[in-house]
Amino acid sequence: MGNLYKTRFRSAVNSAPNDTRLLSKNQVQRRILVAGGAGFLGSHLCERLLRAGHRVICVDNFSTGLRRNVRHLTRFDTFSTVNQDIVEPIAVEIDEIYNLACPASPPHYQADPIHTMMTSVLGSLNLLELAVQHNARIFQASTSEIYGDPHIHPQVESYWGNVNSFGPRSCYDEGKRCAETLFFDFHKKYGTEIKIARIFNTYGPRMRPDDGRVVSNFIVQALRGEDITIYGDGSQTRSFCFVDDLIEGFIRLMNSAPSFQGPVNLGNPGEFTIGELATRVIEMTGSSSKIVHHPLPVDDPRQRRPDISLAKRELDWQPKVPLSAGLKETILYFDRLLAHTSRELVKVA
Repeated sequence: MGNLYKTRFRSAVNSAPNDTRLLSKNQVQRRILVAGGAGFLGSHLCERLLRAGHRVICVDNFSTGLRRNVRHLTRFDTFSTVNQDIVEPIAVEIDEIYNLACPASPPHYQADPIHTMMTSVLGSLNLLELAVQHNARIFQASTSEIYGDPHIHPQVESYWGNVNSFGPRSCYDEGKRCAETLFFDFHKKYGTEIKIARIFNTYGPRMRPDDGRVVSNFIVQALRGEDITIYGDGSQTRSFCFVDDLIEGFIRLMNSAPSFQGPVNLGNPGEFTIGELATRVIEMTGSSSKIVHHPLPVDDPRQRRPDISLAKRELDWQPKVPLSAGLKETILYFDRLLAHTSRELVKVA
């Protein structure tokens, strides 16, 4: 590698006590860096890796990730956090890297589109260089957004997509597409072991109430008795994957044969209209909320459903949690979170 991007490295963590009590005899404890580890998906991944007996380094700048998401993990002596933005190089001894660091909801990634792009591009470059330095396997959390507003349905990995390169969503869409290119170029030039997952709509506990994505929006509005906002006529479709299923896909992809790099679609092929989702949330929460319609945002995809044939064949993976069960758990999480927030506001008042 050249020295163009080799600026100051910063030390990351102190060594943690060795703890292999959860590992089987044929497993080895790994030092695993999870970039974006305090986020919705990242925190679930950190928890899964810790319970498997690995040492986990959570790197997050806490711009959208939340400290409460990982607070319960501090009881593990094999867990540590580093408050850092991955657009700055990081130095740490690692065996594997999961790159989940990037705002994923439109309100968050559109708040600073330039930084969103830099997180995907420069952040990926920094982590790839770290992977080369330590001969580490590296995972990239890509997205179904790279398909844009697709012309084929369902979406297969060979589809090149239909993306607006300068629209309001392009900082995220194009940033993730560029990151995929970087990953494959590092694989070709340095032999880096890469794994790329294209994630479809995911939901579950630890989503933020202000996340801006449809599941969290509908649940929070319903629990508060507010109007449920549907953008467009509600006929556009999405496929919703529960977080536990997705994390299982992450683990299987990372542990797959070196010859399989992806990209591979990870999502639930069950397809629902946005109108159907709103009606189901109202019914499950017992809410008196009414549905109101607003104009559809620019470049909002009208159809989104993964073809997961590749994941089934290469990873023996498919989602198991039905929408009704996943929504029940997610509603319970938000109900408790909103109740706790209300109590805290009363104390302050």
